[in-house]
Amino acid sequence: MGADTTVRGRMQIRPADPTRDAAAIAAIYAPFALHTAVTFDEAPPSPEQFAARIAELEATHAYLVAEDDRGVAGYAYGGPHRERPAYRWSTEVSVYIDERARRRGVGRALYGVLLPRLAERNFCQALAGVTLPNDASVALHEACGFTPVGIYRGIGWKAGAWRDVGWWQKRLRPDDGAPAELR
Repeated sequence: MGADTTVRGRMQIRPADPTRDAAAIAAIYAPFALHTAVTFDEAPPSPEQFAARIAELEATHAYLVAEDDRGVAGYAYGGPHRERPAYRWSTEVSVYIDERARRRGVGRALYGVLLPRLAERNFCQALAGVTLPNDASVALHEACGFTPVGIYRGIGWKAGAWRDVGWWQKRLRPDDGAPAELR
């Protein structure tokens, strides 16, 4: 285990490696893109596209995998929330869990490592967009301390219907004046 690995029960949470993990991450994500409205992607990205995303986001934010004895069980990452410079201290987070590993605490374990890591990099707010309805994702985010802040109504067309996206927010660092530069 490397210095960046966190053990949670029988799971290891570690930084995603573009070469080692991109194919597993693509396999976890594909059913969400193809068969659900959870993500607004209509076609799943390739492992090569995921490798590029991992490298980019790990350099500026964080990209983690949860690994158990059967391989990658899920992943979570933080990325930019919006383009304008004033948003740079806010991060949008996402978590995806392999079907075989759901309801085993993988999402909480990933966020339990991801959110402090983003705070260490001086991000102040984490935001999560959830396509509604999605009771499991809402419960996960609220269990991790996120609070609802609003809903975009009918914002995306997916799986034959207009979809709402709810937004949840969590403060990562104290509101004590001007933020520190990002690390």
